[in-house]
Amino acid sequence: MDLLMIIRVAFRALQRNKMRAALTMLGVIIGVSAVVAMVSIGQGAQAAVQAQIGRICCS
Repeated sequence: MDLLMIIRVAFRALQRNKMRAALTMLGVIIGVSAVVAMVSIGQGAQAAVQAQIGRICCS
């Protein structure tokens, strides 16, 4: 199967299963957003803890 044929079959499958494609995209978007949010919260907590330690040790 050549690349053009594979792309045609993929787009045909997406057109026939629009709801499945939309739900899959929604799941990926929610998953990526959750990971980004958790990483930001973790970095913020790490910065807060380092600031507290800096105040305790160096004061």
